[in-house]
Amino acid sequence: MSPLPPPAAVAAPGPARSWRPWVRAPRPMLLASLSLGVLAVVLLDRARWGLGFPVLVAALLGALAWLGGREGWQRARPNAWLLAPLCLVAGFVAVRDSAWLLTLNVLTSGVLLMLLAHFWAGGRVERLGLTDYPAVVLGAALQSLRYPPALARDSLDVRGLQGHGPRLLSLGRGLLLTLPVLLLFSMLLFTADGVFSLAMDRALSFDLGLDVLVRWGVGAVFSACVAAGVLGHALRRRDATERGVEEAAPATPRLGLIEAMTLVLAVDALFFVFAAFQVSYLFISETTAIGRGYTVAEFARHGFFELVVVSLLTLALVMALTRWTRRESPVGQAVFRVGTSLMVGLTLVILASAMRRLSLYEDAYGYTLLRVYTHVFMFGLGAALVWRAVTLWWRTERFAVGALVTALGAVVALNVLNPEDFIARHNLARHARTGSLDVELLSRLSADAVPALMPALGVLSQAEAELLLSQHLDTLSQRDTVPEWNFSRFMARRRLLQAGPWREPVNP
Repeated sequence: MSPLPPPAAVAAPGPARSWRPWVRAPRPMLLASLSLGVLAVVLLDRARWGLGFPVLVAALLGALAWLGGREGWQRARPNAWLLAPLCLVAGFVAVRDSAWLLTLNVLTSGVLLMLLAHFWAGGRVERLGLTDYPAVVLGAALQSLRYPPALARDSLDVRGLQGHGPRLLSLGRGLLLTLPVLLLFSMLLFTADGVFSLAMDRALSFDLGLDVLVRWGVGAVFSACVAAGVLGHALRRRDATERGVEEAAPATPRLGLIEAMTLVLAVDALFFVFAAFQVSYLFISETTAIGRGYTVAEFARHGFFELVVVSLLTLALVMALTRWTRRESPVGQAVFRVGTSLMVGLTLVILASAMRRLSLYEDAYGYTLLRVYTHVFMFGLGAALVWRAVTLWWRTERFAVGALVTALGAVVALNVLNPEDFIARHNLARHARTGSLDVELLSRLSADAVPALMPALGVLSQAEAELLLSQHLDTLSQRDTVPEWNFSRFMARRRLLQAGPWREPVNP
């Protein structure tokens, strides 16, 4: 296999071929793309996804390493750390059964795959600015659309087919002449002899499964095009002006230090007064001092979303001021860093207040998927704020990659937490304290929650137990194929079998 073009050749194509995407080793790439397309249909054309998804991702990465060769891997090594979260998140598809987590894991795997394809042959992920990440992911997805037709063009010997053009044209004309005559004679013969017609009907009355064949064919072609786009974009000729080749250029400061510090100190003063009130009656007082005329739900809802918005806007404000403020002298730099760091610290207190309000709401009404995901989001936002404070004093340009790692950490944390199991366990513990339980909510949870729900059978009424497990029994009565295998569904079936009389569906 021919090596990748040397670094000196990594540049934009010449004017005569600038419109044609360059395809490396077109025939091996075509073979790999078609194989991946067929594999995708075999593994993913299922009622449920499971082990097949990480296997397909591993096959795509293997094809990329094979086509790139040793030299390609040497260039990809600086960004090879993306492989760890990609394999981990893709693997969680075979572990968790939650529809929310399935969507999140598949989307995250797609984003990581686009980043890996963009930086496979050069550049550094950490050199991107914050807005460069969505631009790179969307740009890689759009540019990948150019490679399937280019791959087909470069793989097939079109010039060889041109010599057979007259014969192919004659064959086409012969088929057009034959079909109507054959149809007419067949209709007449069928009408002339009933026995012949009945025999032909029996001979032709078999199901070809055309709908399945068409679905598989379309799925295989579409998946092959996606694979060709990813492989082609990863092994492309790189342009020296692409994002990530050089560090993101800093913006030209346009705001004076005095103007910026006036805004920073004013916001700091406001946040300090608000944070003092929050600490006094939300974290120190024995009672939560909800206030007259407020219920727990009203108190939590009234301020929660506003405080989260304040935290997000503060993060955006600090980023904008850091980018646009002039700080020529060391003293000015130190004053700015202290002021903005104080703003971040006070914002963390405000964010903690929002989390405390959400906790009060959860203590009163229990956990739901939205509340658990919101909690994890706020922890991620807090981590991003802390990283912003760190980068104010050390390598400001590295905030973007830290934000990416924080987002990936939040996705991994959700999978490790297992939100639906968490909801089942904590809501059942709350039921033991208060006697209140939303059985309908628990019955809608996926197989992730089944092991945690089983102890509830001993304390619920017969009707509540039937409602709790009816959906799970109907869903888990079907065995998974190997590509569909999922750890949570496997464990749920095992617990249901151990439950004895609950093995059979309550409502057959």
